[in-house]
Amino acid sequence: MSSIGVGLRKEHYPYLRKGEPVKISWFEAITENYMDTQGRPLEMLEFIRENFPVALHGVSLSILGGTFPDKKYLERWKALIQRIDPFLVSDHLCWTEQSGNYLHDLLPFPFTQEFLKFAVERALQVQEVLGRKILLENVSTYLSFPQSEMTEWEFISELSQKSGCGILLDINNIYVNSINHGFSAHTYLDSIPWENVGQIHLAGHTDTGEFLFDTHSRPVAKEVWDLFSSFAAKIQGIPILLEWDEDIPSFPEMEEEALKAKSLLESVPK
Repeated sequence: MSSIGVGLRKEHYPYLRKGEPVKISWFEAITENYMDTQGRPLEMLEFIRENFPVALHGVSLSILGGTFPDKKYLERWKALIQRIDPFLVSDHLCWTEQSGNYLHDLLPFPFTQEFLKFAVERALQVQEVLGRKILLENVSTYLSFPQSEMTEWEFISELSQKSGCGILLDINNIYVNSINHGFSAHTYLDSIPWENVGQIHLAGHTDTGEFLFDTHSRPVAKEVWDLFSSFAAKIQGIPILLEWDEDIPSFPEMEEEALKAKSLLESVPK
């Protein structure tokens, strides 16, 4: 059975500090929130780590960005890994900065052989510095490139096979992109090398009427749960995380939403 986790959010620090009952199995912490502090956030992360496994999930690696590698960033990241001993380490397959200017978004790129070679080289470089395998996550996007020479799932599959990195498979992002760009989410999930998938993300999105927007501000959509259920047999045994970053509910409410994944997996015929 897959283990179920939720994101560690400051809004829930008081609840968790009180030692209230927790039903989920692990927490995922945003790397950058704990990498540059010696204060309360890091102390809280260490408190959680005493009782639960922790995954570190980054948002600023910018593995395809113009300024790379940021040696200071990689050194601070490695130091946090050594301090917390996470069971998973991940970031996003995207770029977030150019010429040292951070744009605070997870930005797309064309799926070309040139970018694939570029991504493989950088994934290998990061893993060499950290001394461990990383997972890279598919991101939600709102434009596509006519220069692309392959599909998103072909790109991610090749990257994983050639660099040895794992795949953090965000099922909400796949659904969002399938609607925004007009491809089959089932084809995407059928084509992924599941043996390389190290983690699953689930989250809620917003339907703007013109496109789907990955907001992480509401419960997981029925369509995403349906997609999750369709591939439950392949998902069995892979750690699953619920993300919720805006309009964050109480911890018990968020936990209840996350545990829907466990119920769905348990309903799959053995």
